[in-house]
Formats: sequence, structure tokens, C-alpha cells
Amino acid sequence: MSIACCLPVVECVYCLACARWACQHCFHTGGYDSETWGLASPNEFEPVPRLCRLILAVYEDDLEHPQWAPPGGYGIEPRWVVHRKTYEHTGGHAPTYLLYVDHHHSDVVLAVRGMNMAKESDYAVLLDNSLGQRRFDGGYVHNGLLKAAEWLFDAECDVLRDLLERNPGYTLTFAGHSLGSGVVAMLALVAVHNRDRLGGVERKRVRCFAMAPARCMSLNLAVRYADVINSVILQDDFLPRTDTPLEDVFKSLVWVPDVVLCIQLAMPFMWKVPYRHVYT
Repeated sequence: MSIACCLPVVECVYCLACARWACQHCFHTGGYDSETWGLASPNEFEPVPRLCRLILAVYEDDLEHPQWAPPGGYGIEPRWVVHRKTYEHTGGHAPTYLLYVDHHHSDVVLAVRGMNMAKESDYAVLLDNSLGQRRFDGGYVHNGLLKAAEWLFDAECDVLRDLLERNPGYTLTFAGHSLGSGVVAMLALVAVHNRDRLGGVERKRVRCFAMAPARCMSLNLAVRYADVINSVILQDDFLPRTDTPLEDVFKSLVWVPDVVLCIQLAMPFMWKVPYRHVYT
């Protein structure tokens, strides 16, 4: 049998194997995690739309003249924005974020945007991980996300403490989407462990809303901090429900198409090789 004739078969087998792996690891497991959960009350769900709009506002260059605002706007007061940090400010240590004092809801909010596909620094944060590499409070967490959260906490803890002291009784909320949700989940852990640096704020006043979060901590930590961290997932959203580490998913998205493309590009040249039999 010729080598050229084997190549289409090899390519098909390879693609089928990749598809089987994806089905087993990305779709089958983890899909029924919330099957027995109760429904959220109106009071529990109330912050979600408001915080989603605030996260979306992080993407804007000018909140006075927004380009991507949904109908009705973001529902925020630009004058209550404490500051915004871009990639130039973070130096690639964390995604861009916005610090906002919501006086309507007595809430100090730090909102972090999702992954910027054009920024190498976001990939560096995501891919900086290996199973069991980073321990935290008796469990395991994503190394790159924790480092980003620690950098962000060191950069903003003095400002957060000042805002909480000037607004007694306000809650402290961390909100993020996608990559940002992983950062704020880690940020909530760090904040709870360093409440003294925030002026001794009570644990019950610290909240986190992670929109479409990746799995970034071990189960024992997720249970222990369930009173602080709220995961918001839209139905069967793929990334939050898969048991495959997020960095492995993105690595697969990078190398699998490359391998298939290389095989396809090589096919015309392989068909032109002289007919030879391979004997065993």
C-alpha cells in the first residue's frame, strides 16, 4: 500500500480521535453539576445584570461617549468611576479593570474584563499553570490567575480600604467575565485572607460574581468559599462546565488546527511522490 494512499486514512483517524477526545472531556462530563441546585431568589440574582453591564463598560475607551452600550446604556455614573487601568498600567500582570463606587446600591465594585485575544499577556496569565503547582489555604488554585490577583490586590488594596472607610457599610464586590472571572475568584480568596489590609472589613461584606468562570480552584476551596464566590453560568456554557483545564483547551485550539493544516498542505506534494510499496 502506498504512503500517499495512507495519508487520507491517517488524517481521518487523527481527526476522529480528536473529536472523540473533545466529546469525552469537554461535553460529556461536568454537564450536570447544577442539576440538583435550587433556584436563585430575586434578591440573590439582582446584582447580576447590573454587574454584567459594569464589566462590559470596562471595554469602553470613553464612558462619556460609549460605543458598545446596550439599549439604555450601562446604567452607571461616569463621575463615580474611581479609575480605570489599561494594559499600559497593569504591564500585562492582569487584564484591564475598572474601580467604581455604586452609591445607588452601596457597593464598591472592582470589575475585570474578559480575555483579550490580541494580548499575549492574557495568554501568559492563562497558560501559567500545571496541576498541583500552586497551593492555597489547603487546596489548589490556578497559578497564573492567582499571581494576577495578587498583583491586582497589592495595586488596589490601599484605594479599596480608603473607599470602604469613607463609605461605611458598603459591600466590596469583585466582578469579572471569562479570564476576568478567574482573576476575581482568586482576588476574593486573597481579599478574605487579607481583610486586615482592607481595614478589617467583615467577610460577609466581601462578594465575588464570576460570569462564565473557568474551573480555577479545587473542590474543597469552592465549597469553603461558596458564601463569597457566586458563579454565573448561562445554561450549558462550554468552558465553565468542562472538566478539562482551561489552559489545555486553549492549547488544543492552537495546536490541533496547526497539525491538520500541515497535513493538508503536505497532501499535494505527497500525492506526487513516486509509487512505492511499503512491505512489513
